[in-house]
Amino acid sequence: MIVCVPVTPDGMVGGGWGRAPLVAVAKVEAGHITAWTEYPVGWDVLHDVGTEGGHHGRIATFLKEHAVEVVVAGHMGPPMAQMLGKMRIIVRVGVAGDAKAAVTAAARLDA
Repeated sequence: MIVCVPVTPDGMVGGGWGRAPLVAVAKVEAGHITAWTEYPVGWDVLHDVGTEGGHHGRIATFLKEHAVEVVVAGHMGPPMAQMLGKMRIIVRVGVAGDAKAAVTAAARLDA
């Protein structure tokens, strides 16, 4: 399972999904993270550049390119959650704490 999470420099779950400066894409197999790659996406800066649809498209493209199945975040706006739902990506919000622990917990829920 491929899980994406916004992360802070100290490895915690970032608060807002659509304004994340950094995200991690993790591969989880048998309840364990087997790959973890962090990407400086700059969505915090790009959020207010152009239209909302353009920003959502940028995020959708990233998720498709990385075959993401689950997104874990502290917060996500309803329009973004709706878009991810249409993409058949599972959304887990209200998550805080250690990002790797949050990813493995989300993978267990959706296995």
